[in-house]
Amino acid sequence: MANRKSIICGITMGDPSGIGPEIILKSFEKSIISSKKVVIIADFNIMAASYSILNIKSFRLNVVRNISDCKFDRGLLNILDLQLVNMNEFQPAILQPGSGNAAFECIRKAIELARNGEIGAIVTAPLNKEALHMAGHKYPGHTEILADLTGTMNYAMLLYDKKLSVIHVSTHVSLMESITGLRRERIERVIELAYGTMKILCGGEPRIAVAGLNPHAGENGMFGNEEIMEIVPAVKNMKGRGINVEGPFPPDTVFLQAVKGRYDIVVAMYHDQGHIPLKLLGFNSGVNVTVGLPFVRTSVDHGTAFEIAWQGKASDGSMIEAIKLAVRLAG
Repeated sequence: MANRKSIICGITMGDPSGIGPEIILKSFEKSIISSKKVVIIADFNIMAASYSILNIKSFRLNVVRNISDCKFDRGLLNILDLQLVNMNEFQPAILQPGSGNAAFECIRKAIELARNGEIGAIVTAPLNKEALHMAGHKYPGHTEILADLTGTMNYAMLLYDKKLSVIHVSTHVSLMESITGLRRERIERVIELAYGTMKILCGGEPRIAVAGLNPHAGENGMFGNEEIMEIVPAVKNMKGRGINVEGPFPPDTVFLQAVKGRYDIVVAMYHDQGHIPLKLLGFNSGVNVTVGLPFVRTSVDHGTAFEIAWQGKASDGSMIEAIKLAVRLAG
């Protein structure tokens, strides 16, 4: 019988038509973490099909229906089978609602297990937003699903890499909405979330930089007043609470300063402002962390890659880093 404390994280398979099953199995073939600490939340037939294509010899798959059924023998990888996919209808590397629904149900089960204390963290393989919507689940992505199903109001997307870390004030909204919806209170909350997470990862007081919204961080109001009205007051308030935070800085230079080691994390004002430098520097090593949830959640920082799915070509680099970081944060 499984010891709950030994199961550090549950890994969701993501959209089965994409590269999720492959990168999960590849990461374990490299023995990055003992299978005694992990359970895969998936459809067993999908995982078995991917396992066969990859011709893996270093471990066997063990199908279970409940966490308590897990066997922690050497050379086994436990698959919690949710029986989600009809293999007669399944098409690899094709956008389809059945795959979107399977990805969603794996997330829902992982949340249930985490909230019950049966797993200590969740690691998610990529889902496809269009397939998710085709299945009737109208969410922008993982982050919003996790927040909604846990009733979490204050959360943020943090991208972590050894070279650069960023956290976002807004993510999956239009650029216009990210500008018109910018508020001091939200910026303060994101700085606070960055502080809590990076304090764990840095092992001490993190150094936080805040990016401006406008060119040259507004240039004292010449190119916009969002910095004066919202960002500067937020930074001053959080600095007054003892957090080592500075800014706002011009967005075209602040990320370079962080990469050079001056700061541990940059607070980005909107999705692409943070994603572009992070993905440029760490596309195969960056990890997506949802901060503010009642449990640890990490994810790969890339999509389902249908163009190479089910061909054995996908890189497992980001999945490896996501699992390592989940274990580190949950530990």
